[in-house]
Amino acid sequence: MAGAVGSEAATQRGAGGTGIALPRISLGIGESTDPQELSSTLQVMLLLTVLALAPSLLIMLTSFSRIIIVLGLLRQALGTSQLPPNQVLVGLALFLTAFVMAPVVTEVRDTAYGPYMARQISQEEALQRALKPIRQFMFRQTREQDLALMVHLAKMPRPHEREDVSTHVLIPAFIISELKSGFQMGFALFLPFIVIDLVVTSVLLSMGMMFLPPSMIALPFKLLLFVLADGWHLVVRSLVASFQ
Repeated sequence: MAGAVGSEAATQRGAGGTGIALPRISLGIGESTDPQELSSTLQVMLLLTVLALAPSLLIMLTSFSRIIIVLGLLRQALGTSQLPPNQVLVGLALFLTAFVMAPVVTEVRDTAYGPYMARQISQEEALQRALKPIRQFMFRQTREQDLALMVHLAKMPRPHEREDVSTHVLIPAFIISELKSGFQMGFALFLPFIVIDLVVTSVLLSMGMMFLPPSMIALPFKLLLFVLADGWHLVVRSLVASFQ
């Protein structure tokens, strides 16, 4: 009874204007009389969609895949499973990706984004202009056999020019080529470290130290070889040069 009286008193205070006014939120769908308002809403929705797909676009359309594969295989070849940490490898891969893709991004900004923001071209034309330098970059890194495979799987007629290849066919061909290139570079990095493992294992077996883990003895020699050869300089230079 007392609770009901208190609730009624609070309601009266709110109605009388002496209490705390509660906000009222209403949602509704109405007819838009301004086409510009609808266009702005669609642009916001498109921007949110692009942001949600940004990680996938970063992996699929840039040099990130090859770089992170090579760095990961390098860590495995050294035998340091936790060093450098994943955050360091991913950060280095991101900055190297930004460095490699800088000319492409600059061309997209100058030919597509800038004119579109200045209202000189439409959205469709801006998208076509933005795709052109990205497609050129992917074509340079895509092997012909991988592109032919995707064209065959898509049951498309044989293209005579690059413009005849659809983007949805080019992207998986580009990814397959990037995976192969990354593993090829990783295999080349493994060779000198495998030689060190074999030598250390042979020496330990000849000395009768069968219970001593060869990896523990080989690790300092691997690090010494990598440091003396300035390994990070060579790896980064090879990665960047592979895209030029």
